[in-house]
Amino acid sequence: MNGYFRLVNEEDKTSLKLIPPTDGGSRISVNDVIEYMSMKGYSCDLPTLKKAVDATVDKETVLLLERNKKPVERECYKLTITPDKMKAYAKFYAASEGGDEVTAGEILRDLETRGIKCGIRENEIRQFMQHKEYCEDILIAEGMPPVQGQDAYIEYQFNTDKKAKPTLKEDGSVDFFNLNILSHCKKGDVLAVLHKEEPGKAGSDLFGERIKPADVKSAVLKFGNNIELSENGMMITSLVDGHVELVEGTVFVSDMLQVENVDNATGNIDYEGTVQINGNVTTNFEVRAHGDIVVKGVVEGATLHADGNIVIARGMNGMGKGSLYAGGNIIAKFLENATAQAEGYVASESILHSRIMAGGEVNVDGKRGFITGGRVCATGGINVKTLGSEMGADTVVEVGADPKIKNRIAELQKLIEEDTKTLQTVQPVLVATKQKLAQGVKFSQDQLKHIQSLALVNQQKSEALSANQAELNELMEQAGNTTEAKIRVKGMVYPGTKICIGDVSMTVQKNTHYCRFIRERGDVKVAPY
Repeated sequence: MNGYFRLVNEEDKTSLKLIPPTDGGSRISVNDVIEYMSMKGYSCDLPTLKKAVDATVDKETVLLLERNKKPVERECYKLTITPDKMKAYAKFYAASEGGDEVTAGEILRDLETRGIKCGIRENEIRQFMQHKEYCEDILIAEGMPPVQGQDAYIEYQFNTDKKAKPTLKEDGSVDFFNLNILSHCKKGDVLAVLHKEEPGKAGSDLFGERIKPADVKSAVLKFGNNIELSENGMMITSLVDGHVELVEGTVFVSDMLQVENVDNATGNIDYEGTVQINGNVTTNFEVRAHGDIVVKGVVEGATLHADGNIVIARGMNGMGKGSLYAGGNIIAKFLENATAQAEGYVASESILHSRIMAGGEVNVDGKRGFITGGRVCATGGINVKTLGSEMGADTVVEVGADPKIKNRIAELQKLIEEDTKTLQTVQPVLVATKQKLAQGVKFSQDQLKHIQSLALVNQQKSEALSANQAELNELMEQAGNTTEAKIRVKGMVYPGTKICIGDVSMTVQKNTHYCRFIRERGDVKVAPY
């Protein structure tokens, strides 16, 4: 048991007996002794007390407190209530030799007097009475904490990760049979399950005050066409074969249009869902889809426009006029003499003499992995194996600024230049007219109408110039924030390749291997890979 202490009241003195612990119990705490003596109105020299406590290791120690007899002290306890009013601890102190012991009934009445009426642990109190353990906090009352509920949630049975990237083979090339970007579904497939919210249960503190659980959130299943809601409203299933996706919290299922080739037999295609072409897309034809476009063959000088992803298993030779636009990602075996723009990333094994723009990354690091000729722009970064060519083909790679922002900057600069020229023509005429009016010169009605029209042009162009300049300044600031954008080259960078990061650039002067191009202190720098 723990070490403890008690007062000894004799005829001519009052002492403090310190009893050592037994069977591995805790030693006496000096703080406990000081606290008890303060409660009972005794005082003692602190160094002397500490020395006596330290001496009480394996034998009793008696410390003289006063040279007179004091009243005998009953067994007592100190009650501590936690700040959250959820727990009450009692620390018991031994009675003087010959003093009375406290009873369980007295403790219960004391708790009632203090207003504690919930969670009283009578068993612990009675257990203490049978096996006394002094100078130790004993939990004698505990409130009931609230049981927190659970928010409603929706369990989707398909891949909702828009950033999923295609599987790569061991040689680094794209596995076009495992792209990980389309979530196919069959008629009758469960698409999502709603798990209803579970309300919590209120608790109470020691004094009976109610403690509310946190509010829980509800949820509902949102879905479009080709989907059926179960009778209990807890599950949705597909009514057709197609593919499923989650757009801003709403589940959509699109039928997939399949054709062998896009040519004279089909004409141009404009489809609400996903289009799968098992063969090729020939020159001068267009394919537009509100979903994805998947081509298992080759794309020639055609136009493909998808709100989702574009996948071309055997690549594209655009013949200088083919173009791709994807609201998601573009994945192609190769891109040659083509224009491609993706709001997401672009992944290919080679890019040759093409103009590429990506809102995310451009990854050309497969088995061949080269970018030669043309211009490749990516907001996030470019990863490539070989960059440029020994033959010196003009190759420009650019990262950091969103291509759409750069195009808008060019448009604004042109508009500002045009408006400035117009104002430089109009404003001198208006100034001269104002001076003539001040001198009393009379103008005809036609002249006044012309002056009014010039004044209107001046106002409109001035307002437009101010707005365009403000937008340009903001976009220029965004374009300059390129600290995270990098170009990584696993193999060779050939001389003549132009590297642009934001608004700074450099032209590679010599063969460079296995490196990164980063922006540092306003310049493009070469760093280890």
